[in-house]
Amino acid sequence: MLRTVNAQPTLWESLLPEMCLGLPAELEAVDRLLDDQAFFAPYRKHFHPLFGRPSVPIETYLRLMFLKFRYRLGFEPLCREVADSISWQRFCRIPLGVAPPHPTTLMKITTRCGTQAITELNDALLAKALEAKVLKTNKVRADSTVVEANVAYPSDSGLLAKGVVKMTKLARTLHEIGFARRTKMGDRTRGVLSRARSINANLNRRNDDGLAIVRRINSELVAIARRVATDADALVKNATRKLRGTTSGRARRLTDELEKTAELTRRVAAQTAERMAGGMPAGSTRIVSLHDPDARAIRKGRLGKPVKFGYKAQLVDNSDGVIVDHNVEMGNPADAPMLEPAISRIKARTGRAPRAVTADRGYGEAGIEQSLRTLGVRYVVLPTKGKPNAARRAVEKRCAFQKMVRWRTGCEGRISCAKRDFGLARTRLDGIEGARTWCGHGVFAHNLVKISGLLSQ
Repeated sequence: MLRTVNAQPTLWESLLPEMCLGLPAELEAVDRLLDDQAFFAPYRKHFHPLFGRPSVPIETYLRLMFLKFRYRLGFEPLCREVADSISWQRFCRIPLGVAPPHPTTLMKITTRCGTQAITELNDALLAKALEAKVLKTNKVRADSTVVEANVAYPSDSGLLAKGVVKMTKLARTLHEIGFARRTKMGDRTRGVLSRARSINANLNRRNDDGLAIVRRINSELVAIARRVATDADALVKNATRKLRGTTSGRARRLTDELEKTAELTRRVAAQTAERMAGGMPAGSTRIVSLHDPDARAIRKGRLGKPVKFGYKAQLVDNSDGVIVDHNVEMGNPADAPMLEPAISRIKARTGRAPRAVTADRGYGEAGIEQSLRTLGVRYVVLPTKGKPNAARRAVEKRCAFQKMVRWRTGCEGRISCAKRDFGLARTRLDGIEGARTWCGHGVFAHNLVKISGLLSQ
């Protein structure tokens, strides 16, 4: 059952001294901005209006999530800090003497409502800014970045070892709760872990003998992983047969997880075998994590960190620093095709296309410039890829063109701010939907600060 607002203040509020009743300027401005019924609408479809357990009040949930992303806190530290601060309790509309929501409750609401709710929430915030006439879209700039997944630096041998260990643990748990006990699965945990550790030791030798040993160990890991995956398939088949006559949710979840892990481990074994044969697995399909199979290796050309593992995001902001559009994609798609849909979404939200659009050289394609002009963009400032001809050089040397190109570089700072201050550097939710949900909350918190500041002015 959905609750939108919290209970009435308790008697303790009337006993507080006046100095304890105020809020910091930023929180006070954000509190006024969030005090609107329009921000409750995206969550109504996810809860029954009459039946069920009462939810956390949505006004409290939104304020807690703002504090989480604004100050980059985990769910557990967030609840501890709110319980320890009178001003944060008053900001979150939690009556004094009432405990804040449990961290797992916030996690469940975040994953349950997912991408759809946070997308509608960002649209509602931009619509409110547009209604107050503080949202400028006369000129916008776009740039892409990588939102890293919550994974360690992957290696094929490490992934194979982790897959075997995980399948062994899941099989043992299924046996303990009474499923597929006759289907045996050998414990090869110590063997794969010792082989994975020995690879690093032999790579340090940097000679032909060391490389030959590494290839042999990788071949052994591939063979072991495939055998364990085959045993896991048999165990899943027998456990599924018994699940037909039971309602054990835990056993069903374990069986599904074992089946998924076996498939992912088999894919890692295939890409390892392909690499050992002299090939290179395609980056668009290469598995870099077992718990986040949607993450991909993305090369951005940085000197210190040339390859990152996660998702590609595009941010479009205006002259006031408000992020007017964002999207998160799996893999490493080209920059240029993402620009036209972003401008189309901005036009749909505001009713008119931006007057000027600029981006870096990665967007500089003739077809993109023509499609933006079709949408109604008057000035398209996109440096051309490759070597421009004489006519194009004359265009790019104009003062107005150079001025817009210099203004575009501010988007790099906007991305840095969003990563550093609002959690977009690394997503803590797995999968492409989790990454979109996480980034949506970060963008929402960022825009709350920017738009509330504009309204205060």
